[in-house]
Amino acid sequence: MSTQIDLDKVGSYAQSVQREYEANLKKFVDIASVSMEPERKAEIEAAAEFGRSLLEQAGASAEIVKTKGYPVVIGEFHSSKDAPTVTIYNHLDVQPADPCEWIKPPFSMQVEDGVYSGRGTTDDKGPALSVFYAAKYAHQNGVPLNIKFIWELEEEIGSPSFAGFLADNKEKLITDSVVISDTIWVSRERPAIPYGLRGLQCCLLKLKTGVKDVHSGTTGGLARNPIGELAKLLSLCYDAETGEVKFDGFYDNVNAVDEDELDNFVKSGFTVSNFKKAHELGSTRTEDAKEGAARIWAKPTFEVHGITGGYSGPGVKTIVPHQAEAKISMRLVPNQDPDKIVECLKAFVTKHAPDVEVVREGSLKPFLGHFRGPFAEAAQGAMKSAFGVEPAFTREGGSIGAVVSMQETLGVPIVFLGLSLPEHGYHAINENFDWQQASGGMRMFVNYFERISKIKK
Repeated sequence: MSTQIDLDKVGSYAQSVQREYEANLKKFVDIASVSMEPERKAEIEAAAEFGRSLLEQAGASAEIVKTKGYPVVIGEFHSSKDAPTVTIYNHLDVQPADPCEWIKPPFSMQVEDGVYSGRGTTDDKGPALSVFYAAKYAHQNGVPLNIKFIWELEEEIGSPSFAGFLADNKEKLITDSVVISDTIWVSRERPAIPYGLRGLQCCLLKLKTGVKDVHSGTTGGLARNPIGELAKLLSLCYDAETGEVKFDGFYDNVNAVDEDELDNFVKSGFTVSNFKKAHELGSTRTEDAKEGAARIWAKPTFEVHGITGGYSGPGVKTIVPHQAEAKISMRLVPNQDPDKIVECLKAFVTKHAPDVEVVREGSLKPFLGHFRGPFAEAAQGAMKSAFGVEPAFTREGGSIGAVVSMQETLGVPIVFLGLSLPEHGYHAINENFDWQQASGGMRMFVNYFERISKIKK
């Protein structure tokens, strides 16, 4: 049975469920499902249980699937065996949050004039609920589409168990496409549909030159200083002013971004001045919009996140540290292989600082999808119908580990229809989301579901 959805009625539906949406979002946000903190295991399980109950209460089938790590919630609104199937992916785990840094409690959601503040409101519980309510409406109003759910609880730690989950449950997860609402627009005025994600390779650079910190007056000048040596090594690895990576092999497989893509990036409304304002940056490496967009979406990076060792208290304690550690990461673009990048880094470090140990941490492959074809056209049309503006096709600078795993295991088109804005504070203090985006998301996803239900297999 085919159907034609009236978006005005979807808007009325959204208004009718606003209080319910807010109550359920608060229940989700108030669960501190921080996957990075092992002591939060009970909260992770509570989030999974609440997700399962929410799906079942809406009439979907649902279950909690155990993995080697944290569980995954799966569910389905089933239409018919002949209908196409879409799978919705979201994650229910969140970043840590120090209450001392927040204006309002991070794990007690507050509502003020349609703005929801709390950890996980925009990343990713708010968007997840928006898609959930859209799926519920589409199913109840006869859209001929089977709608599956995958709600993960390890995304913020790189999805270490997700590939195994997919492999173990492949028959349950057969689908025709995947849609993900865990991405960010360039601005509220211009919706964006990303089609690429950078990969990620994290490493620790460790150097130990003694067994204890020693007095600089007694040993300074003869004793090696591991912090200074790591600083020198880092300066050899990359140019901190330009961001250019210097070690051999890093850029070997990087393809230049074509001009059409760069033009689309700028058409998205991206400006360096708005970017600086949204992220509260005093200055950037370039003021050029095209170059700036390429740097955050389509070029690889080398970043230093912290250096530990020695004395970090008030004043100056005159010691020479006996060990130090630099925490680094490299964002990778399509055709860059994390394994090869680590090999290149290790070879470079061995040549220039053989005493430094390179410890490999989390690793995610880059992803590049399509901004043409029936699913891209459906996404573009649905977003425009809901928000009234032609969306731009962009890439995202961040990483979602589950995406590459789904691409490799499920082998179907993957579409990103995010709802978050730069000012919502992804991974930042005072994270928030708002009803304008949530309700617009409901209209968008109902329209998207109707459009893809008509795409022939």
